[in-house]
Amino acid sequence: MRTIALERTVLAYEDVGPDRGTPLLLVHGHPFDRSMWEPQLRHFGADRRVIVPDLRGYGASGGAVPEWSAFVDDLAALLDGLRVPRAVVVGLSMGGQIALELWARQPGRVAGLLIADTTAAGETASSRAARIAQAQRLSHDGMDPYAVENLYLMVSPDAPAEVARHVLAMMRSTDPAGAAAAQRARADRPDRRADLAAVAVPTVVVVGGEDSFTPVADARVIADGVPGAELVVVDGAAHMPNLEGPDAFNAALQRLLDRVPGD
Repeated sequence: MRTIALERTVLAYEDVGPDRGTPLLLVHGHPFDRSMWEPQLRHFGADRRVIVPDLRGYGASGGAVPEWSAFVDDLAALLDGLRVPRAVVVGLSMGGQIALELWARQPGRVAGLLIADTTAAGETASSRAARIAQAQRLSHDGMDPYAVENLYLMVSPDAPAEVARHVLAMMRSTDPAGAAAAQRARADRPDRRADLAAVAVPTVVVVGGEDSFTPVADARVIADGVPGAELVVVDGAAHMPNLEGPDAFNAALQRLLDRVPGD
C-alpha cells in the first residue's frame, strides 16, 4: 500500500505493473475498498500499470467527502500526482457513477470506460430520502447491521464462501462516517443519462444477471445510450461480478483494452 497527500485528504492506493499501454484506474463501490479488485489487479497488473485507490472515507483513506464532486477531484488529483494523463477507468456501483462523473467533468482524462452494476439515473425523491435515511442509520448503528442484511444482495447465495467472507469483511471494516457521508453526497449527484450519447471512448457495460440493486435493465440503459458500447451480463452473479465471475469480467475488460486507441 502507498499513500499520497492531496490538498484535502490522504488517499491510500496500490500502483503495480509495468508502465506500458494505457494505465487502468479501478474505482471501488460502496461500502467496499480497493481489495475488491484483487482478481483484476492480479490478472492485469502483470502486463500494465494498474492504479487502485481507496476512495476518501473508505479502506485506509480517511476523512469524508463533503459533496459528490469531491470523489472526482480526488481521483484527478491522484492521477496528477502519479503523472498519469489518461487512464482506462473501471468502476462498479458507486464507482461506476464516479467513473461517469469523471468522464463528464474531465473527459480528457478518460481513455475508455467499463461501467459495472450501476445506474446513470439521478435520484428520485424517494430514493434520495432513502439514501439520507441510510446515512443516518450507518452513523447511528454502524456497519454491521447493514453488512449482514445486504451480504446476499451484494453476492448471490451461491457465491463461493471465500468471496462472501471477503465482501462481508469489507463492509464491516468500512468507517461508518465515511460511508454515511458518501451516501449523503450520492443523494445529490446529477442524472447523467442525457450525457451518455456524448461518450466518445470505448465503453463496456457489465452487470450481474442476478443483480437486484442495479438490474440488467439499468445496465441496458447505459449500453444503449453510449454509442458502440458492449453489454456483458455475467450469469449467476449478483452485484459484484468482478468477484463472482472474474473470468468473464476480465475477458470483458480485455476486450475494452483491445479497443483503446494506441494501447
